[in-house]
Amino acid sequence: MMTRMLRALAATLMLAAAAASAQTPQEIETQSAFEAADRVKVAGPATVPLRDQATLKVPAGQVFVPMPDAGRLMKAMGNTPDPRLMGMVMPASGDLWIVAITFVKEGYVKDDDARDWNADELLRGLREGTEAANAERTKRGFPALEVTGWAESPQYTAATHRLVWSAKAREMDAPASQGQGVNYNTYTLGREGYISLNLITDLDKLNAHRPVALTLLGGLDFNQGKRYADFNRVTDNVAAYGLAALVGGAAAKKLGLFAVLLAFAAKFAKVLVVAGGAVLLGIAKLFGRKKEA
Repeated sequence: MMTRMLRALAATLMLAAAAASAQTPQEIETQSAFEAADRVKVAGPATVPLRDQATLKVPAGQVFVPMPDAGRLMKAMGNTPDPRLMGMVMPASGDLWIVAITFVKEGYVKDDDARDWNADELLRGLREGTEAANAERTKRGFPALEVTGWAESPQYTAATHRLVWSAKAREMDAPASQGQGVNYNTYTLGREGYISLNLITDLDKLNAHRPVALTLLGGLDFNQGKRYADFNRVTDNVAAYGLAALVGGAAAKKLGLFAVLLAFAAKFAKVLVVAGGAVLLGIAKLFGRKKEA
């Protein structure tokens, strides 16, 4: 799907060059947001701090975009602004995907409900949370989304305090022939809350990109004193919800769902006008290109 879309976009570039001055404000802001992210990116291999909570190992071939530029980029691509966003990771070259990193500081999340949760109920809550976030997306001119099912049902590993789940989604009322996007979500619980690594990609690319999220999850470490095991039941705050709420239910409505980017390549392929010509610029080309004087 991505190859066909890129070819189709490339075929329109000669016409787009003549009409480039008619770029919409959204296109201009998205282009500007990508360029700003390019200026501040941290190329892997590197270890980056995540506020005062943790560190993340960024592998070679990937780049980390810190705040506030990561937030600007996510907003330009149709996501509701989220002050909990800590940054994002993207490829320096190759396929297109995003891992959005957030920290939710709402206290120690008890994990005992993981033994009894029901995947159907969790999915129902997730759909409700996505519907609640649609109002903001449609207000800003982006299509509403619907969750169509699990790509990977929720799995929790108590020994490492890590949760993984993945939902399929598509644009509301989209034809059956349109591809579906997917959010592959990984979480690590800490003393004061949890960090989420949310991989956004096309559904047909999930198997290829899943290792990206799991490798980043393995390279995430809470700082000493901020770990789940450091919890002090006398002094520390306990979250008002349990682990299941990180997937569905009332907390899902509050947390919202990062926009699943349907027609993934089209969201990232941007037409830039340089030296009188048009250039097709995607994430990989943006972060992989050589700097020009």
